[in-house]
Amino acid sequence: MWGARSGPSLGRRFRWLWMSYAVSTFGTRIAFDAFPLLAILALHAGPAEVSALAATGAAAGAVLAVPLGPWVEFRRKRSVMIAMDLTRCAALASVPAAFVLGRLGLVQLLIVAVVVAAADITFNAAAGACLKALVRSPDLIAANGRLEATTWTATVLGPPLGGAAVALCGPVVTVLTDAVSYLLSAAGIRAIGGGEPRPVRTGPPPRTRADGLLEGWRYILAHPALRPLFFNMVLVNGLTMATQPLLAVLMLGPLGFAPWQYGLAFAVPCVGGLVGSRLSHRLVARYGQHAVLRTAGALRACWLLGLVFVHPGVSGLMLVMAVEFGMITCMSVFTPVFAAYRLDRTPEDRVARTLSAWSVTVKLTIAALTALGGLLAAATGPRTAIAAAGLLILATPLLLPRRAAARRPGRGVSRV
Repeated sequence: MWGARSGPSLGRRFRWLWMSYAVSTFGTRIAFDAFPLLAILALHAGPAEVSALAATGAAAGAVLAVPLGPWVEFRRKRSVMIAMDLTRCAALASVPAAFVLGRLGLVQLLIVAVVVAAADITFNAAAGACLKALVRSPDLIAANGRLEATTWTATVLGPPLGGAAVALCGPVVTVLTDAVSYLLSAAGIRAIGGGEPRPVRTGPPPRTRADGLLEGWRYILAHPALRPLFFNMVLVNGLTMATQPLLAVLMLGPLGFAPWQYGLAFAVPCVGGLVGSRLSHRLVARYGQHAVLRTAGALRACWLLGLVFVHPGVSGLMLVMAVEFGMITCMSVFTPVFAAYRLDRTPEDRVARTLSAWSVTVKLTIAALTALGGLLAAATGPRTAIAAAGLLILATPLLLPRRAAARRPGRGVSRV
């Protein structure tokens, strides 16, 4: 649970950041799939329009976020985070307003999806730098573990609550809830308090605008430890997410699972996220950061192929739940350790650009691999496409760092 008190005390200012993250994350999970539901139920959109809304919104938002990474780097991070929260709040609040006035359309949903996707990436880039400033380097794994536990708690509880809200009041209410959650998040970030000096550039300014835009990618690809992790994360996330719509088609179509069974197959395994995120700090304390990073990173790639063998009935449902539980548990051990590892090896004046470049690449790769998976499934069937993704992901552990990389020297809690 996100409010559990265990591990090192990370201070009042981190608790405000944590509570802000918890509120906005629960709001987002409650509004899970609200836009597709609105498009289907209120606007009577077809499958092609719903798919275009999901894919285009995320991809266009990622492209829009590219110039925002350099912009964030040399601004006060909490101010950027508050601005992005308020931007998301305003964009989402326009949806119920338009619905009440009878003016809601697919174009507006697409625009809102693009704005929210770009603001998500920008917020997360600033939040990573903010976290590095609030938490000492030795405590980064514990801090990221708590954020990861919050994510999985919200994933377990949010969609069922959102589903009940949709059944009672319609999907517009969940969008409004999400908008309010960002407003509360902005208030929490403001409550962190304390001074935040304006970042200063320590190196020479970029010679051209293009150099500034590409600095995040340039740093990642030149770093011997971050480069393999970058390709590993991009491929693992892309291949994993590409199988989700294929599995939905397979389970809800030929295999005859009911929608509630499909939802259960993905809700229950999220408990593994709580287990893994609580174990990550203890495992690192016992075995070391590099060993946990490599082991959990390799294990999380071993599960996806199991989804190929899903079959009708209770045993098929249990198979999906077991595979998802194993994969989510390994991912939730890996993610806090990876996040701390990446922050430790990223200089203070490159954090926002590096995290932004990372997120943009992941989102665009997910969109591309999802589209390719759909084309392969159309030609050969969803089971074959899932098998292809499962086989490809088995090669991703080769991209994990083989040796522990030295930490860069830090300056304690005032590192940004």
